[in-house]
Amino acid sequence: QVQLVESGGGLVQAGGSLRLSCVPSRRAFRWYAMGWFRQDPGKEREFVAAISWSGDNTSYADSVKGRFTISRDNAKNTVYLQMNSLKPEDTAVYYCATRYRVAPTMRVGYDYWGQGTQVTVSS
Repeated sequence: QVQLVESGGGLVQAGGSLRLSCVPSRRAFRWYAMGWFRQDPGKEREFVAAISWSGDNTSYADSVKGRFTISRDNAKNTVYLQMNSLKPEDTAVYYCATRYRVAPTMRVGYDYWGQGTQVTVSS
């Protein structure tokens, strides 16, 4: 069973920053892509950002472009989501996800999900 350990959520004021981290338990295996998704009450889960193993390919939702940055440190087996200029609408539970297979795009095909970490942005 693949498990994802997330950290970095919290409460911040609008305009502030947070950095989320995700570490898959499957340390010895190469993943194809790692992504971040978010979900708030009454809404469907939405894509936020994703990155390939090489780091050459990244994808961002339009709502976070220019503010969020996804990165990876393969030596540490960790994926990060740096969130800057946070807005109240960024408030959600953020989930880390990974897949070990190919998929048509960076936004789909994720098989394993973390427990989620709460991000709350106040105004």
